[in-house]
Amino acid sequence: MKIKSLTIALIASLATVLGTSSCSSDDEPEAPVATQVAGSYTGNEVIMVDNDESSNETKTYEITKASDTSVDMTVPEWGMGMMTIPSFIVKNIPLAKSGNTITGKVASYSGTVKNAKGEEKAYVVSNVALMFSDKKVVGTYSLKYGNMPFLMTTTFTGTRK
Repeated sequence: MKIKSLTIALIASLATVLGTSSCSSDDEPEAPVATQVAGSYTGNEVIMVDNDESSNETKTYEITKASDTSVDMTVPEWGMGMMTIPSFIVKNIPLAKSGNTITGKVASYSGTVKNAKGEEKAYVVSNVALMFSDKKVVGTYSLKYGNMPFLMTTTFTGTRK
């Protein structure tokens, strides 16, 4: 009799545990924010130099996953001939998500690139702000390149291919 009562109690306990445990959802887990925004974005790039529009062209920016929560942004080259500013990278832009919008901000980033003559040139990018929503990006940043005495401010609005 004790074995029958123990068996019934064990079955009842097992049924309670299994009945109250949740099944996994059919929904896939959300991809990391960097994966959600990584890709090539083509659109309009406007560069202001000393408060004058210097360039207004269609460009492609590359956003690559650096980690689950940060991206690298490759800025395309700009200018002509010996006055070309080569493509450069802004690394490890941290991302945050709020609703359907993902944002990234960096106060300052510096690096070096080789110019058309093969010389190393320093660059400093400041006030980087990215906003991603529905395969679109709006980005702004300021650039100080080499010994140029002025700051270039860029606004880019693009769509992921």
